[in-house]
Amino acid sequence: MMPPTGDALLERATSGDGTEIAYFSSGEGPPLVLVHGVLADHNRWAPLLPYLEPQRTVHAMDRRGRGESGDHPEYDVAREFEDIAAVVDAVAERTGSPVDLYGHSSGGAYVISAALLTSHIGRLILYEPAVSGVDLFPEGLPQRLERLVATGDREEAVETFAREALHMSDEQLAAFKQQPSWPARVAAAHTLPRELAIPPTRIFDPGRAAQVTVPTLILQGHDTPHRFKADVATVAAAVRGARVVEFEGQGHSGDILAPKAVADSLLAFLREGA
Repeated sequence: MMPPTGDALLERATSGDGTEIAYFSSGEGPPLVLVHGVLADHNRWAPLLPYLEPQRTVHAMDRRGRGESGDHPEYDVAREFEDIAAVVDAVAERTGSPVDLYGHSSGGAYVISAALLTSHIGRLILYEPAVSGVDLFPEGLPQRLERLVATGDREEAVETFAREALHMSDEQLAAFKQQPSWPARVAAAHTLPRELAIPPTRIFDPGRAAQVTVPTLILQGHDTPHRFKADVATVAAAVRGARVVEFEGQGHSGDILAPKAVADSLLAFLREGA
């Protein structure tokens, strides 16, 4: 049995360009790798982990440039795909079993490409994979965020992103800021401009997505912005046999604001492969 959330083991995998990618392991059961979205690190998953750890050994990675992971002076989104595959391969080698993979938002988009770089994935779960990249966001937002970060206004940059990109109300933003992951989101603000500037064609290719053969579940919130729902529809049409489940009263962060409901659906899907 792995230690509980507060005592998660810090482990590392080496990506293709030599960057060290950190991941935190906790829980008991078959392996499940978690990949956070654009503005987070492994701390994002704190509300969800208590519902997963009794049944899954969870490996929550820090994407490059965040938390305990390293970075590279030249950013290329393709390296993010390789990072995820490197963690999956490291976990598979350690456990000797297939690895299930769950990604949120841009993390959900990236795991689709990562799934084609490794043969060790059992099942995929995607929460509102943001495959449209910069096209999801207001024009000029990356540049404004870059200016805020450059002047040291990291928290303002994160709040601006939450309001304008995620369409959070004042009430939702207040709840968002109460999450344990908020300090890590502020610390990762410097990664926002580079990621929001990625052309959508570098993030998602329907033809390549059609090559994904593992069972795939796509989750979405009923109250999420239309653009995120459009991305869900795009991915569901491309990935063969993908199933979509919607959560009433939830938006883009439903997996941490309604963690039990999401965990119940996620775990039920994973049990189908047992």
